[in-house]
Amino acid sequence: LTVSEPVQLSEVEVVSVKPLEMGDRVCVDTCSNMVPGEGMLVGSYSNCLFLIQSESEENGYVAARPFRVNAGAVHEYCMVPGGGTRYLSEISAGDRMLVCDREGNTRTVSVGRCKVEVRPMLMVEATDGKRTYNVILQNAETIKVVVPGGSKSVTRVEPGDKIVAYLSTG
Repeated sequence: LTVSEPVQLSEVEVVSVKPLEMGDRVCVDTCSNMVPGEGMLVGSYSNCLFLIQSESEENGYVAARPFRVNAGAVHEYCMVPGGGTRYLSEISAGDRMLVCDREGNTRTVSVGRCKVEVRPMLMVEATDGKRTYNVILQNAETIKVVVPGGSKSVTRVEPGDKIVAYLSTG
């Protein structure tokens, strides 16, 4: 377990949720378990990364997989140790990834494998009041974004909801 520098998280407000066609999505299976409220920072733009929760909560669809983050489309950026980003499509076994909790505490974990599969996708657009950002995720009940005080399935996210995200400045 390698603790990393914490990150400053903010809340962004959802402005739209739109179903998309099928796309290639990446599941990142790590060598470490995560807890609810913990996951990876992912987004279509490196200046706004949404906190996507690990599959650490029980649900009625599949068993909990607390080592997994169903992270999003192949083109998405994800934060890596040291504060940089990489495309999800570039992540592979043995790589080091950054895991973040809702308070912005981070740690480094190792990737065990990545699975890329064709799945129905959706786009969540959100704003910080100045700009609009998006994240493209698998359209499934089991995929959750971290919200203030909990998590919410992407299939239930709606305009006006607040989502936890990392906004970079500069």
